[in-house]
Amino acid sequence: MDNKTASNNTECSLNSLITQYFIPLLYFFVFVGGILLNGISAWIFFYVSDSKSFIVYLKNIVAADFLMSLTFPFKILSDSKIGPWQLSIFVCKVSAVVFYINMYVGIVFFGLIGFDRYYKIVKPLLASFVHTVGYSKILSLLVWVLMLFLAVPNIILTDQSAKEEDNVKCMELKNELGLKWHRASNYIFVGIFWIVFLLLIICYTAITRKIYRSYLRSRRNSISVKKKSSRNIFCIMLVFCVCFVPYHVARIPYTRSQIEGDYDCQSKEILLYAKEFTLFLSAANVCLDPIIYFFLCQPFRETLRRKFHLRLKAPNSLENSKTKRSNEMMDNAILDSTDTL
Repeated sequence: MDNKTASNNTECSLNSLITQYFIPLLYFFVFVGGILLNGISAWIFFYVSDSKSFIVYLKNIVAADFLMSLTFPFKILSDSKIGPWQLSIFVCKVSAVVFYINMYVGIVFFGLIGFDRYYKIVKPLLASFVHTVGYSKILSLLVWVLMLFLAVPNIILTDQSAKEEDNVKCMELKNELGLKWHRASNYIFVGIFWIVFLLLIICYTAITRKIYRSYLRSRRNSISVKKKSSRNIFCIMLVFCVCFVPYHVARIPYTRSQIEGDYDCQSKEILLYAKEFTLFLSAANVCLDPIIYFFLCQPFRETLRRKFHLRLKAPNSLENSKTKRSNEMMDNAILDSTDTL
């Protein structure tokens, strides 16, 4: 979001067609889609009770995505230079920080969902109070507090005056401590992402193995479980790989180029473009998450259909009843969990 920092060299220039027109246009479409989809999601989840821990986590993701979407207009107006130059200061100091807070809140909650599913499917006997709704709400509060603790100093320590009113550079608005905190918090946030990503790979690999073994025990009866779990796991990992991995590969080199002086103009420009386009992919996640809710959360899907008076699929009564009677208890537990991976 702090793309104003292109270079300390005045000879460095950016392609205004990309930074001033193309990228803001992309964010405009994501903003419209994000507000609409997350607004509907928030309305639907209002009628879904907090009966399980994963629903609590999903509701927090909805809140984070909606708040993140609200920061897009400030970036659009600032980058396109439609708004006053003071808006660029607001983006550097507040709007960008709010964006990152909510992005990483959503990432952490997806990690918690993966961890929750792992214990309920792979280690069901070890499930304890940590999977209760009350505990999940306390944990959710701690996640928000942690992210605020890491990010809010970036607001407080961005207290310098702009040197050029028509070319505000975010790094020049930070004091000395602010530069150090910016670098440290960036490294921590990137570390959080890779830890969560690794956790998801481990958890969902174990879940897939567990479900596949159940499938081998009763192939015909568990084939729907296998297909559903594979679909759900694929959706989550695809979103992470497409939306978040590219940005977190590009973020550290870009951060170093902002603060360190041994990067030439061309390197800074390339890293800026890489950061901006990969950051857009991360922002586009607000439009993909509501689709994930529909496919992965049965209570959300049923409430949505009921509110919009959509017809529910009629089951094949005879075949389904036989399948349900013949499935083992483990398969039933897995089937229930795979609808909320």
